[in-house]
Amino acid sequence: MNELFEHTSIKKAYFTLALPVVLSMAVTLVYNLVDTFFVSKTGNPDLVAGVSQAAPIFTLMIAIGDIFGLGGSSLISRLFGEHQDRVARNVSGYCFYYSIACGIFVTIVLLLFQTPILHLIGASPATWRFAREYYLVIAWGAPFIIFGLSPTNILRTEGLAVQSMISSMVGTIINIFLNPVFIFTCGLGAAGSALATVTSSVIADLLMVYYLRAKSKKLTTSIHETKISRQLQCQIYAIGIPASITNIMVTFATAMTNRYLIAYGADSVAAMGIAMKANSIIIMIMVGFAFGAQPLIGYAYGAQNEKRFNEVIHFDLLVVISFNVILTVVLLIFAPQVITIFMNRPTIVHEGALMLRWLSLTTTFAGIILVFTTAFQSMGKAAPAFWLSFSRQGLIFSFTIVILAHFFGYTGILAAQACADCLTLVLALIFYKIYQPHFNDQ
Repeated sequence: MNELFEHTSIKKAYFTLALPVVLSMAVTLVYNLVDTFFVSKTGNPDLVAGVSQAAPIFTLMIAIGDIFGLGGSSLISRLFGEHQDRVARNVSGYCFYYSIACGIFVTIVLLLFQTPILHLIGASPATWRFAREYYLVIAWGAPFIIFGLSPTNILRTEGLAVQSMISSMVGTIINIFLNPVFIFTCGLGAAGSALATVTSSVIADLLMVYYLRAKSKKLTTSIHETKISRQLQCQIYAIGIPASITNIMVTFATAMTNRYLIAYGADSVAAMGIAMKANSIIIMIMVGFAFGAQPLIGYAYGAQNEKRFNEVIHFDLLVVISFNVILTVVLLIFAPQVITIFMNRPTIVHEGALMLRWLSLTTTFAGIILVFTTAFQSMGKAAPAFWLSFSRQGLIFSFTIVILAHFFGYTGILAAQACADCLTLVLALIFYKIYQPHFNDQ
């Protein structure tokens, strides 16, 4: 492990850790697209819109899981860099069991408050039944979905990125297989899509637990190795909560966009749901590279290796920007063809293509923001990580969609995310200038 993190060339170490994450994200991307494809093939715009409205609940669970997965892996990487392996082991145990407890709590909350939450995410009389069907199944699966984020991220801190990838890919492939079976063969519709997701999460979780027990030398699944100091707990939450804010804000931005678009009809909400899934082609790859590099950044920071730290950041930016620019151009050119794959209705294709072009226009900026955000997470810098996570699809997005929708109506709603990306990039550059580490001062 130390050889990979300390002496292997930046390029080789980066791709050793990042490529398995990217491949895992690519398979997850295929699932997202296939899921949207099968839901769209029901030919029911209300069902497609209902699933799109309830899908943010799944994203919210991923966000909660990130508290322990990203917060824990950030701390563990730094502790490994400082050669505090025993403490890092207990941190992994803490994240393992507290994520399970958190998942159970989320299930209880979602079941108790299902009606107000469904109103909050924009379910309308036409879409209520379908949104509720998806919502209830996902709610029961919360413990498995939330828990899975811990081993997925923590395995990579020990260099076990391939094992993390295999677990995620197996779960996703099973999800792809089960989707049409549950939706069409079993006739479960929206609930079938959610049930496929929960079932595959259970299988992926079991496989990751196996790898933790069989392959890991420094991490643990023992309930007896979970005791850590209050200070370390605070460090997990100080980084994990801002990290989770990113996904929570995705949920918020999606729900807010749907609430504005519902005035233009279910077709507009359905088109946006498809466009967002298509745009995830760029987002998933970008997240894969950024998160894949995180253990390397955290280890270099913990080891106080300034040269290696800066080289990783620069190489990470180069890779993310290059891939984003290429994929953005492809989506801008072929937007109508991409939307047609999912639903070949003229109104959906027309609206969806326009939405996809607006969404993909500034994803390169979003990629740069994510690199800086993950760098701050790796360094344990909670404040800038929080504000970047909270701003792009939260504070700044809220401001842009309210203003642009007021002055430009429908077009303003579509342009809101691009405008928010531009403003948040400026904020990210300012933060990095302020918080860029000077190792000889520490």
